[in-house]
Amino acid sequence: MTGDDAAPLPADLLLQAVEGMERPLFVLDDDWRFSYMNPAGAALLDRTVDALVGREIWAEFPEAVDSPFELNYRRVAATGEPASFEAWFDPLQIWFQVDAFRTDGGLVVTYDDVTQRRRTEEERAAAVAEREAAAAAAADAAARAEEAGRHLMLLGDINLAMTSTIDTDEAVDRFAHLVVPLLTDWCLVSVVDPDGTRRDVGRAHRDPALAGAMHRYADLRVATNLATAPVPQLLRNQRPVIIPDFTPEHAAVMVASAEARKALEPLRPTAIAAFPLIARGEVFGALTLVNGPERGPHTASELRTAEIASRRAALALDNARLASASQQVAERLQLSLLSPPVQPDQLELAVRYRPATQGVSIGGDWYDAFLQPDGDTVLVIGDVMGHDIEAAAAMGQVKTLVRGIAFDRLEEPAEVLRRVDHALVGLAVPAMATALVCRVEQDPADRAHGLRRLRWASAGHPDPMLLLADGTVGDLSAPIGPPLGIGWLGRRLDGMATLPEDSTLLLFTDGLFERRGVPLDEGRAQVREILERSADLPLDALCDRLLAEMLGEGVEDDVAVLAVRAHPVHEDRPVEAGPVRVPPAVPRPV
Repeated sequence: MTGDDAAPLPADLLLQAVEGMERPLFVLDDDWRFSYMNPAGAALLDRTVDALVGREIWAEFPEAVDSPFELNYRRVAATGEPASFEAWFDPLQIWFQVDAFRTDGGLVVTYDDVTQRRRTEEERAAAVAEREAAAAAAADAAARAEEAGRHLMLLGDINLAMTSTIDTDEAVDRFAHLVVPLLTDWCLVSVVDPDGTRRDVGRAHRDPALAGAMHRYADLRVATNLATAPVPQLLRNQRPVIIPDFTPEHAAVMVASAEARKALEPLRPTAIAAFPLIARGEVFGALTLVNGPERGPHTASELRTAEIASRRAALALDNARLASASQQVAERLQLSLLSPPVQPDQLELAVRYRPATQGVSIGGDWYDAFLQPDGDTVLVIGDVMGHDIEAAAAMGQVKTLVRGIAFDRLEEPAEVLRRVDHALVGLAVPAMATALVCRVEQDPADRAHGLRRLRWASAGHPDPMLLLADGTVGDLSAPIGPPLGIGWLGRRLDGMATLPEDSTLLLFTDGLFERRGVPLDEGRAQVREILERSADLPLDALCDRLLAEMLGEGVEDDVAVLAVRAHPVHEDRPVEAGPVRVPPAVPRPV
């Protein structure tokens, strides 16, 4: 038995039930004439009830012919399957949200003007209150109208709750807790993973005292279901399975395990309704609703709403899967643009990248480290405005220009930035970026004395920090030029400093320390304080501590970090620094 087998409401009772409703509504007969129109419906269509009742819809509204309105109405009339859609009606300059379903009394259509859809929670709450008030106003059909309003609210809540996350397991769990207890006593929501594995992820029971029993049964259900059980059936044939009078005999032919049947007993199921989760022609889960003896069989209204909810939930879950897959692609793209750094001799490099937690996990922050032909190490960190795919694409171009110019010209960092700036403008690269270019220099005389020199220049980028072996931290300040991408004609200047043995150079983007409502100096002071107590940590541990304490679980902006530890020149490379990694074509210092 399915929801389609339930006895329909007589036409006169249906009219009584909706007469007092404020939501626009009309009924079309088999000849596509208006057999009923409530005042709210006529007003929204800029007509009167008398002017429309008895008239053919296509004659009164010829602009609706061959539109989504006609296509959906005819499909509902032909198949009996309800439809919910939004469409633009040009003569009235209105976007309509339409729900249509077939009854013995004709094709019932309810609709709303959603042109100025409310976007805030206060407006949404007002809409909910309006629907509840409308339900209460129908005195003779108060219970039925209230149920209809609650079901409409449920469908809206499902859309809101499930589209606000791309974690499919979290979305499924939200779905389960939304349908209980409005549609059923308890429910299980199954998902089928890409490898074919079925999991009962969403679980909810109206009685907290029975939640444990539900979990015990759910833990056994997947492995013990026979082919005749509701979920295996609907996964095969893609049709709902309705059992209004569930008996122990049903359990005996559906559950193979005596342990699972025993786990089911305290839950006392008396009615089951299972619906496939189908989106874009693919079945990837199931919604199972179960009632106990006090509630009895699911009503036709509950079944109808559950079926609509399952379709909406399926689409939301499919969108979440697609969004998750897109995010993974974006993250892989980001990582492909962030090449691993070189590890030259006694210099140890560590990098970190954390995307913003909101939106697409890809952005314009980048780091780079490579060797010039003369053996000097070039360090780069930068930030292209934005944290989306366009920013990542622009970042790839800026990074390539910096790398190519710095490798080819063997010029000071300030001159590299000048050339990159003019190249961006000359090549019409649509990007503006801050960047910091450093070069670790060491001629033979410096190497003999165990010295390294650091030369750097900044194009609007935060100053780097230098952590000495004794825990002293200093800002490496140099004249900061404007960002790249504006074609600045002024002079850019380098900063110079020594890089002592066992010191750590830290380059980072502003996402590490900038916070809304926190002064920039205070944010940098927090970074400095963490470094001061981390001088004795291995480089990777230092970077992990820095991100954990500065960012926690949330990131407001993309963050890139590049740390360099200068191990003693005349000692063996420490084991914890890992192996030397340099391009074979670049000469090694001797």
